[in-house]
Amino acid sequence: MATKMESNVNVNEVSRISAGTVVKGEISSPGDIRIDGSFDGKIYSKGRVVVGEKAVVKGDVICQNVDFWGSMTGNFYVKDTLSLKAGCKVDGDLHVRRLQVELDARFNGGCKMITEQEYDKLAAELSGVPAPKPTPAAQK
Repeated sequence: MATKMESNVNVNEVSRISAGTVVKGEISSPGDIRIDGSFDGKIYSKGRVVVGEKAVVKGDVICQNVDFWGSMTGNFYVKDTLSLKAGCKVDGDLHVRRLQVELDARFNGGCKMITEQEYDKLAAELSGVPAPKPTPAAQK
């Protein structure tokens, strides 16, 4: 059965860090990112970030949604949903709108539930990209 992500996203539009690959630095992507290797730095995505079971991330992840199976030392800033999968390990703080935690997921840190506007402000501060101006309808 195909997941929603697989059915709506062209595989060629997903940036990948394959198993065995080690990357240090900063990634900024307008689309989805999949990590199966090791990443040390900051990840900024306007899409979904998927972190595989053997992946290791050190640093901050700023994105729309996350499916997380791996190991991480750092903070999440998620505009919509962070899904911590069984067997994952996270040492850091969560700033999320929605949180889904499966049995056997391990998390050590603080958790703050944020609004989309708070995410936009945090993402702008962390990425250096100006936050979008609120529309009159969004201010009501």
